[in-house]
Amino acid sequence: MLFMKKNLLYFFSLIVFFSSNLISAQTIDTWKIKADKIDPANYYGVTVANGMIGIVSSPEPFKIKDVVLAGAYDLYGRGRVSNFLRSFNLLNGYVEVDGKRIDAKNTTNFQQSLDMRHASFNASFDYENKATVTYTYYSLRQLPFTVLMDVTITAKKDININAASVMEAPDALKEVQNYYNEIDRPHVVISLLTSSAKSPTGKLLMCASNTFLFSEPHGQEPRVIHEMWDNNMHLMKFSKQLKAGEKYSYCIAGTSITSAHHDDPLNEAERMTIFAKLEGRERLIQFHNKAWDDLWKSDIVIEGDDQSQQDIHSMLYHLYSFVREGTALSPSPMGLSGLGYNGHVFWDADLWMYPAILVLHPEIAKSLVEYRYERLEAAKRNAFNHGYKGAMFPWESAASGVEETPVWALSGPFEHHISACVGLAAWNYYCVTQDKDWLKEKGWPLLKATADFWASRVERNGQGKYDIKNVVAADEWAENVDNNAWTNAAAKAVLQHATDAAKILGISADADWMNVANNIPILKLDDGITKEHATYHGEGIKQADVNLLAYPLKEITDSKQIKKDLEYYSSRVPNEGTPAMTQAIFTLLYSRLGDGEKAWHWFQDAYLPNLNPPFRVIAETKGGTNPYFATGAGGVVQSLLMGFGGLEITDKGIIQIKSTLPKQWKSLTIKGVGPLSKTFAVEK
Repeated sequence: MLFMKKNLLYFFSLIVFFSSNLISAQTIDTWKIKADKIDPANYYGVTVANGMIGIVSSPEPFKIKDVVLAGAYDLYGRGRVSNFLRSFNLLNGYVEVDGKRIDAKNTTNFQQSLDMRHASFNASFDYENKATVTYTYYSLRQLPFTVLMDVTITAKKDININAASVMEAPDALKEVQNYYNEIDRPHVVISLLTSSAKSPTGKLLMCASNTFLFSEPHGQEPRVIHEMWDNNMHLMKFSKQLKAGEKYSYCIAGTSITSAHHDDPLNEAERMTIFAKLEGRERLIQFHNKAWDDLWKSDIVIEGDDQSQQDIHSMLYHLYSFVREGTALSPSPMGLSGLGYNGHVFWDADLWMYPAILVLHPEIAKSLVEYRYERLEAAKRNAFNHGYKGAMFPWESAASGVEETPVWALSGPFEHHISACVGLAAWNYYCVTQDKDWLKEKGWPLLKATADFWASRVERNGQGKYDIKNVVAADEWAENVDNNAWTNAAAKAVLQHATDAAKILGISADADWMNVANNIPILKLDDGITKEHATYHGEGIKQADVNLLAYPLKEITDSKQIKKDLEYYSSRVPNEGTPAMTQAIFTLLYSRLGDGEKAWHWFQDAYLPNLNPPFRVIAETKGGTNPYFATGAGGVVQSLLMGFGGLEITDKGIIQIKSTLPKQWKSLTIKGVGPLSKTFAVEK
């Protein structure tokens, strides 16, 4: 059934399920998500990341599910294209008490939690009647390639512990080499557990190293022993006797880096691990917390609804975790939460995640635009290959900027609107920052190249008929269609923005750009509703398409037309199979139209049915099991910033327009907006 139906039983079951871990609304911690009942059969890990290295949680004590590094790709596996690579699992370990290893089966009161304010994953449990254990791990924000695990064991009776750090290579890596070194200085002994391996084709050298940080004074720390298990795994361990009531703490600090990030990754992994060792636990955590305190100066504060506040903090937390200033990297739809979508970069980054990041942290958003700028030449070659001018950006991009879409997906050769999304992102960066030097150096080349592409892409069939034919629409169920609403309108916008940029810079714009823009058609159905594409006849849609013409394009500004299009297309979204950001656009537009009730409905529908236990992580679709869907988070955050919050990006900077809050909220405050860190508020 293509048309939207309310499934009350479905939503009721969701409400019951997600409320089961909450005693009452008053007990919700808006900064911490707690998991009091760990069910390995129904467990979806949550990610701790710093924009470069992501660590995904496991339901097993002292275990990590995945370690993912941004920017590390190689050709293997799905689709004969570059894929994200799992890195060495450098935080796995174990603890034995009196010779018996701790695992999920012999622990009680096992709890996990995500502290979003300071980006830490926390776990605690009791082991029989002998010990209470807590551990916390961090992907250190101040050190892009370094992680830390902090362990504390409190003895309930006299016990002997054996604690190990295990270095394990993923199966896809080859030619694994394992090393163990001890560096002995008068003031410190550094034990280094190190591994290196080649990526599947040998393209990359991947390396990781870690070390123990002990709490004892030098000379009194435990003796570390190295054990080689097999080619893919080795470990270092130590023993310690504890008296009843004694509390003992140690840390594991480690670094993971590849030749995609450094010319000498093996030595650099060890150097950075040594650096962390000699910084020490307190300084590492202090600087990490300070970095996150700075990030959270840009926040969205909801008064009157703790659950929505917690959920929005989670979305912001994940967006902040998946990006980093100064990297020239851009996030995939699943960020650093795993290998979803091969780690490729789509319009998800430019249109859905980027605007929220741009408004709250333009210094980080700059990295996402830089990613496209550094791959501009590859996009120009792609345009040449297809017989066009300018730059044709790939639908799926990885390290090099060539097309990385598997050949069975028609979006690779035909989903051309990505080249408009890149141009829009460049223009919006200038609008928010007003940085004319950047516009001249980086923005103008991107805008000119994307405008040149669209001027060559249209087919000139007479006045008002500069058609854009044979594309995959933003609504990806519409393949190989003509005059798609979003594609056409986005092309028009880029041609206009390139012309505006030329004027700002005192450069002569190509006069043909506005000629083309003024002749690209936006089609209508007989009743005046904007037509999604030339052969559209009311079919169900996968994604918002026509409605994007109101936001972010401002192609349609008349409120009656916006409402008419909104009511028509929101009734054509099926109850399954659509990504979360579709409903986020409906939320945004209804809020701007003054309909708080419908905005609230679509806000909830955008993500509540997509949540997975135990950390409320968002999947791509309702009932989906592929979290974390950062694209959806970006869409929902935009619905608060530009919808309920009324923020608008203009060529003069960020302004605030009229919007409507849902009755469930008392107020909405947006802090740290733009380069001047302004505050905007909306009250009932």
